[in-house]
Amino acid sequence: MTDNTNAPLILIVEDEQRLAALLADYLHAGGYRSAHLAEGTEVLEWIRDHRPALVLLDLMLPGRDGLTLCREIRAESQIPIIITTARVEEIDRLLGLELGADDYVCKPYSPRELVARVKAVLRRQQVSAEPVRALPGAIDLDSARLRVSDGERTVELTAVEFALLETLHRAPGRIYSREQLMERIYRDRRVVSDRTIDSHVKKLRRKLAELLPDRELIHAVYGVGYRYEDQPDTPA
Repeated sequence: MTDNTNAPLILIVEDEQRLAALLADYLHAGGYRSAHLAEGTEVLEWIRDHRPALVLLDLMLPGRDGLTLCREIRAESQIPIIITTARVEEIDRLLGLELGADDYVCKPYSPRELVARVKAVLRRQQVSAEPVRALPGAIDLDSARLRVSDGERTVELTAVEFALLETLHRAPGRIYSREQLMERIYRDRRVVSDRTIDSHVKKLRRKLAELLPDRELIHAVYGVGYRYEDQPDTPA
């Protein structure tokens, strides 16, 4: 484990030793501490013991594969996860599986670019300590804990899901195109597909349905994008 005592701790889960060492050097230069695990069997226990700020998770691992690990991590924690994969064609499949990762990076990648992704994901979590409530309505947003509540029940969101909901929630009724949502959520201006936004919306809707099963808060506008409404649509 590299030091930088008070710096955020990044867990690198990668079986390629040279790549992991290179990433550790770049993370250290970027102001982060890092730790490395070369196989998947110890990852969950390590995360519970050390509580890293973010996990860089390779999919092809000995002992326990990255897909399984991502599901298991997300089942008990909202820690940010960036998945790395060697196959570009896997990205759509990963989105379809809705693993709950915050970002995906294809190999071969630039270590400098990956550190930039780490910074971007962590920046989305650096929100104010005060809960945000844009307008009176069905839900309250807690930006300090990345949670949303209906006053009785609470669900946890990933950083991307929270940024998406917060954007829509601040302007009820306003229609955002997918491109506008991508610009607000991915401020590093990376290229992501419409499917990425659609996948995040689908997961977010499912979580909101746990709070308000009889209400649809995020509405799709065919051919345009999405809007947020506290009140259900009424027949014309």
